[in-house]
Amino acid sequence: MLDTDTVQDLYILKRITDEQLEAAVTDFLNDPKPSPRPLAEGVANNVCAIMAADPHAQGILAAEHSSEADIHAAVRTAILLAPVG
Repeated sequence: MLDTDTVQDLYILKRITDEQLEAAVTDFLNDPKPSPRPLAEGVANNVCAIMAADPHAQGILAAEHSSEADIHAAVRTAILLAPVG
């Protein structure tokens, strides 16, 4: 069995593509509702919960001066660092 503790591990192993990751970021930014969202086959994460557990991402989302690129990067990073599940 492969050691896949985080979404980033799956990304490195090519089980999650750039397109799937970008779709998850865009989906959250367009509709930040708290529910599991599919990321790849057999992988779903609650991005709202991921964001709530990430103080850095919370700060970026709350800051008035954060650009769209900053927000996008914060959400992407939070998803990558999240546990698989």
